[in-house]
Amino acid sequence: MRRIVLGLVLAVAAVGTAWAKDEIRASSSTNPPPAEALGQFDRYELKPATLAPDYAEHPANKEALIAFQRNFDERVGAWVTEQNAAPAKHTPARTLVIEPRVEKIRFISGGKRFWAGAFAGSSQLLVKLRLTDAASGAVIAEPEFYQHAKGMAGAWTFGAADNTMLVRTASLARDYLQGNHAAAQGSKTGWEQD
Repeated sequence: MRRIVLGLVLAVAAVGTAWAKDEIRASSSTNPPPAEALGQFDRYELKPATLAPDYAEHPANKEALIAFQRNFDERVGAWVTEQNAAPAKHTPARTLVIEPRVEKIRFISGGKRFWAGAFAGSSQLLVKLRLTDAASGAVIAEPEFYQHAKGMAGAWTFGAADNTMLVRTASLARDYLQGNHAAAQGSKTGWEQD
């Protein structure tokens, strides 16, 4: 029996180590400023979050996308509602389209955390926002946001750290929109180079 348990632990550790090599990262620690201050737009149209095709078939990623969308709506959606309530400065009103896309993800589900704990590895998330002028189709900015949850943190919190990663990423997106509203200045991506 000990050999079976030891074999299972070693197998899970090997899988966790193999996954850790497929590191997800942002391209930089900072996002460049948008082409213009986002306050130059009168209305903001929020599109639903999508998942890059390479990651779309994994059930845990699909669950994470739903949770990310909920957090994104609570944070960015609330900001959009507030901005859209203000009177328009332009005729016709200028509209900024906001499209979130999960570019890369490695999400450890609650079940996997329960059975494998820290051996399941770290959760990682890279989200890109595509901001376009609705009238011209011009891309105003494509900031990216990165967050992770270490395997041990996920194990100690029974997966709460993995889910909090989704909240932090949505908050970074909101911070970018707020921080670049009055003046175009960029923001942090959430990834810090070692």
